[in-house]
Amino acid sequence: MSDPISDAERLATAQVALNRRGDVLRDLGRVFADNGHELYLVGGPVRDALLGRFDPDKNDLDFTTDARPEQMQRVLRGWGDALWDTGIEFGTLGVGKGEDRLEITTFRADTYDKVSRNPEVRFGDNLADDLVRRDFTVNAMAVRVTADGPTEFLDPLDGLSALRDGVLDTPAAPEVSFGDDPLRMLRAARFVSQLGFTVAPRVRRALEEMSSQLSRITAERVAAELDKLLLGADPVAGLDLMVDTGLGEVVLPEVGAMRMAIDEHHQHKDVYQHSLTVLRQAMDLEGADGPDLVLRWAALLHDIGKPATRRHEPDGGVSFHHHEVVGAKMTRKRMRELKYSKQMISDVSQLVYLHLRFHGYGDGRWTDSAVRRYVTDAGPLLTRLHKLVRADCTTRNKRRAARLQANYDDLERRIQDLAAREDLARVRPDIDGNEIMKILGIPPGPQVGQAWNHLKELRLDRGPLDHDEAVEELVRWWNERGGPRV
Repeated sequence: MSDPISDAERLATAQVALNRRGDVLRDLGRVFADNGHELYLVGGPVRDALLGRFDPDKNDLDFTTDARPEQMQRVLRGWGDALWDTGIEFGTLGVGKGEDRLEITTFRADTYDKVSRNPEVRFGDNLADDLVRRDFTVNAMAVRVTADGPTEFLDPLDGLSALRDGVLDTPAAPEVSFGDDPLRMLRAARFVSQLGFTVAPRVRRALEEMSSQLSRITAERVAAELDKLLLGADPVAGLDLMVDTGLGEVVLPEVGAMRMAIDEHHQHKDVYQHSLTVLRQAMDLEGADGPDLVLRWAALLHDIGKPATRRHEPDGGVSFHHHEVVGAKMTRKRMRELKYSKQMISDVSQLVYLHLRFHGYGDGRWTDSAVRRYVTDAGPLLTRLHKLVRADCTTRNKRRAARLQANYDDLERRIQDLAAREDLARVRPDIDGNEIMKILGIPPGPQVGQAWNHLKELRLDRGPLDHDEAVEELVRWWNERGGPRV
């Protein structure tokens, strides 16, 4: 994707963008210059400024310097409001100044042990050695920072040309770069999603040949990159790169497994492409609230149970009975292995489990009880479930698509009507646990929970009961169970 903007225009635009942080840049540049040290802005802020996507309120500022860690501490102790030295062994010091959080790292010339991704830290003597060890040339550009703020643009590895062409290439041979740190392979897919770039041919070859080395990376770091990929502007492009090169087989094999073979006798949708379409359509429904990571994960994984449940029927059709149940279990397993939080795992797997429920709605044939259960089972995920179900309509049959959307419009209207009459957001029994114990004359224990659940089921089936009716139903249930007569 060659960009028509000239390099001179791009550099001028970047200068204007970075000058929006001119106060902190000039102040920090003066401190380092006064102490005889060089300071450079590097990495993402420089790249984003050149791309016209620099956000002064969101972009972190990363710097590199010839000052050693102990020298940085002396220089910054009187300047910053706070210092963080958690990365000091790697030459990185965090500094807070007002609302700014800055990260400054001594020039590095690391080597890696080739087993883990931990570097054998060696400090470098010049900017060029530091830049050549970075992941991609578009992230290996720098801007000199002095008392005058951002001044000279430095690009020894021609990252600007790669940025102009929208290509990800490595400063060193990709085999060396990815061998040093395999996480960079997943970062390539992430940048494809975030920036709309493609990968250089030699980078793609290295990804295909070295994808298995991703197993060296911790689950937490993999999950962080996958989240950033999914939250990008074009996650489908990043996912395609992962699946096509074998990276997905290492970190998210269930997604690639949806590319099931289709033969001439058993026609059905390609589940992988369908899932990517659902992801795109779910993104279109996010609205002003911005990217929704839970919704995007659910859209991607909603059909991962299909390969395991696929059956060829005698009539030539294909079925996937209970794929939502199997898919929810697979989702929980994969997300646990990636060390996601319990809440994240619960939310995504529940959406996968519920995504097919609506298709039993037909033409509005659900009872009010069924509508209540749909809302109750979705709980706080209901809005996301609405979006997921609508996004899951990918049929090319316009009449069928219109009917599905009309049916869901009808379901949402029924939910609103019931909610106007009942507290659907918090369906609870009409009698609480304390009153249950008082009416039945029983102490706290499992029987109270059983009685509570019985009353909740009645509430779901029949809607709100008045107090006397609820007491009558509770007593009837208790006596039918053979408890002491009430």
